[in-house]
Amino acid sequence: MQIITGFFRHPPRVLVAGFALVILTGALLLSLPLASASGQPTDFLTALFTATSAVCVTGLVVVDTGTYWSSFGHLVIIALIQVGGLGFVVMAVLFWLLMGRRVTFRERLLIQESLNVIDLSGLVRLVKKIILLTFSIQAVIALLLMLRWVPELGLGKGIWFGLFHGISAFNNAGFDLFGQFRSLTGYVNDPIVNIAIGVAIILGSIGFTVIFDLLNFRKRRRLSLHTKFTLVMTALLLLVGVGIIFLLELNNTLASLSPGGKLLASWFQSVSPRTAGYNTLDIAALRPATLFFLIIMMFIGGSPGSTAGGIKTTTFGMLGLTVLSLARGKEDAELFGRRIPKDQIYKGLGILLIAISWIVFATLLLSISEKADFLVVMFEVVSAYGTAGLSAGLTPELSPFGQVIIIFTMFLGRLGPLTITFALAARQLRKQHLRYPEERIIIG
Repeated sequence: MQIITGFFRHPPRVLVAGFALVILTGALLLSLPLASASGQPTDFLTALFTATSAVCVTGLVVVDTGTYWSSFGHLVIIALIQVGGLGFVVMAVLFWLLMGRRVTFRERLLIQESLNVIDLSGLVRLVKKIILLTFSIQAVIALLLMLRWVPELGLGKGIWFGLFHGISAFNNAGFDLFGQFRSLTGYVNDPIVNIAIGVAIILGSIGFTVIFDLLNFRKRRRLSLHTKFTLVMTALLLLVGVGIIFLLELNNTLASLSPGGKLLASWFQSVSPRTAGYNTLDIAALRPATLFFLIIMMFIGGSPGSTAGGIKTTTFGMLGLTVLSLARGKEDAELFGRRIPKDQIYKGLGILLIAISWIVFATLLLSISEKADFLVVMFEVVSAYGTAGLSAGLTPELSPFGQVIIIFTMFLGRLGPLTITFALAARQLRKQHLRYPEERIIIG
């Protein structure tokens, strides 16, 4: 009993256990005959893979979401996406508030870990704002999609498709209901679908802290360093992505599109790899160079405190600034007239090393177990770790062993770096009374 009590006193462990419990519950529900379109029970591994992908807001699937699952199955999946995107702690707080229950100090520590904030004050108020903001954005995106799809699909189906894809897009999940693993390829030239879902993806990936900071700009007349850096990195990655995808695919997947369609498809495919999972271009038909570029984008991912995955834009940018400072002979990494603390650089290096280590390990295992091109194998692994959800066609063909590896990869990608960062950020630095003598080693 003491061991169990000690376990649940450690917030990162509770986060891991909570996400695992939600995934297991979702897998059991998806295993029911009611969840499949055929009315037959689904094997547990397929249900577990789908539940993990939904809770980890990834979007990789081994069976087609639109045709394999029933309406009940779709409801389970979208519920898992919502819980996974917001985090089970935020959803638990919502439930506690609806029940009129008081949030205890230990539960506030969990909220602190889940939202990656340092100050304990105002956490419940922050959770309320996050929930209100999330539902408001999802409602607007869903309404725009409904206006587009109701005339095409009919009233009931158009409303349901708008709601499902609005929630999935904001949570950067990438699940779709169009069938045959098509994603949004049928709407490559559609500005409403592309812009609505693209904006939802961006808002979901920049983080709640950034959105609140922007909403309060008129009152405060200033933006935090984190917000400015996040916006700069997001804009830079989007612009670079549009340019590279446009140039690489101009005479390939973009060849049959109009000039405006080429730009729209390049923009959307630059937005989506950073953990969204939707695609308007056929991923399997992309050039190897484009696939490799998308691997880099998926590895970087979105921003901290958001529904996105990856090592995060600010981590990538901070390490880039560190290298630049080293090249200039400076001791500190500087940003907008501020010095970045060295402990954050150490954490960033730790996140980077963990991510690369697991990706190398998982890619090696899948290269042995699966009959596929190495680049395609790496693409699926990075997509899973970055919770991007894009697939070059390998995931539906995975062996049971390969599915297990991707399941672990999605879970680690959603919780591994985040949980480690939470644990390091929440821990107060202890004053060191004893320090060992310094001695240099040869590096480089």
